[in-house]
Amino acid sequence: MSESRESESGDSKLPKIPEQQEEPPQNDAAADFETAIDSAGFGMFNILLLVAAIPAAMGTVYETSTMSYILPSAECDLQLSLLDKGILNAITYAGMISSAVMWGYLADTKGRRNLLIVGYAADTVCVLGGAFSQNRIQLMVFKYLGGFCMSGPFAVLMTYLTEMHGRKHRQRIMMMVGIMFSIATLTLPGLAMLILPQTWDFHVWTLKLASWQVFVAITALPSLLSFVLFFFFPESPKFLMSKGRNQEAMTAFKIIYHLNSRKPKDSFPIKLLANEVIVPVKKHKEGKDVPIEIKLPMESAEVQDAESQDAKKSSLRSGFTQLRPLFTKPYLGLSLWVYLLNFCVLLGQNTMRLWLPQLFASINEYEQLIDGQSESTSICNILEYSVNRTQNQLEAATRNDPNVECHVNITASTYTNNLIVAGAGFVAYMLAGFLVNLVGVKRIMRR
Repeated sequence: MSESRESESGDSKLPKIPEQQEEPPQNDAAADFETAIDSAGFGMFNILLLVAAIPAAMGTVYETSTMSYILPSAECDLQLSLLDKGILNAITYAGMISSAVMWGYLADTKGRRNLLIVGYAADTVCVLGGAFSQNRIQLMVFKYLGGFCMSGPFAVLMTYLTEMHGRKHRQRIMMMVGIMFSIATLTLPGLAMLILPQTWDFHVWTLKLASWQVFVAITALPSLLSFVLFFFFPESPKFLMSKGRNQEAMTAFKIIYHLNSRKPKDSFPIKLLANEVIVPVKKHKEGKDVPIEIKLPMESAEVQDAESQDAKKSSLRSGFTQLRPLFTKPYLGLSLWVYLLNFCVLLGQNTMRLWLPQLFASINEYEQLIDGQSESTSICNILEYSVNRTQNQLEAATRNDPNVECHVNITASTYTNNLIVAGAGFVAYMLAGFLVNLVGVKRIMRR
């Protein structure tokens, strides 16, 4: 009894903890990226970002597709052979392939926003350089450089948009990006119908310019506009948090929250961000198993800075290390299957997309040639005529034969079929976006 009384008296002497202090307020807890971006909401900022992404998507499509539209018009000015046309269609992709690893490294070290700004600025210069090209070699060089510069913004644009939206909206955002690319594909033949049939021929200083060069120069406008617009958007807070720059990330979150909610930045409910810096762990001297990467605690800021510098220096090597599992078991078989699937899809898509303008131009020219005649208009006859005409014109240009004149027969109706095909693709993408939730992704791909 005495012991129980002593314990009761001892307990009564302890200070009572108020109930409201048993759990700290939620706002004082360190929030991870997903919690913070969800708290920033969806609103005006996201709408403005999607509007800015429209010219960015257009710049990407224009960089890879412009050559297919100017080939019939530039054939005489540049004395293009069939091989030259194939190279001009493909060389942009050669530039994109050769710079893919470099842009991936820069995106993970320098940031998404900076890469978008630099990439679209460089692409603008390359497109304008191609517009002022006076021979096919110059044009090939600028198209290669354009692909080299566009590889980064093309991939990082997707990453930047997804990292600026919460989990609830990311799938819809990716569908919106696909619609943007479809719109860009739809506007290109419309622009070609307005400009390429014109017979412009003028000089700027010592440079001779034709309608196809004006067309190429105009396609630089989306990249130029994107270069300007991305100056007004913050860096991806996901990237900033991964580099330990939480104060800058908090500023970005507050900007997003302020524009979306129309409330003061200081009212942002998240007051502290979790440390999401991931650094490699050096292998133990005894060779024991250690985790490949860890997240540092908040209280080790000094160690974090040193480790972050080491991680930055070895980021390229770390990137290759992360790719290694894709080429080893158990992922090797599945990876090869996915690579083959994507290769076949892009092969079929780009083969038709890049050659349809030239094919439709040849069909239109051949039909005008045999108008009123009873000759067959099979696709084989049309291709044979186009190949022979191109070869004869090149031989005449080599001999400087004045009796053979290179003539381009381009009308607005030449690109009507391209506009119809692009419109059909836009409608198909819209339908796929609505049906994917009903029938599933795999069934859509099988159709």
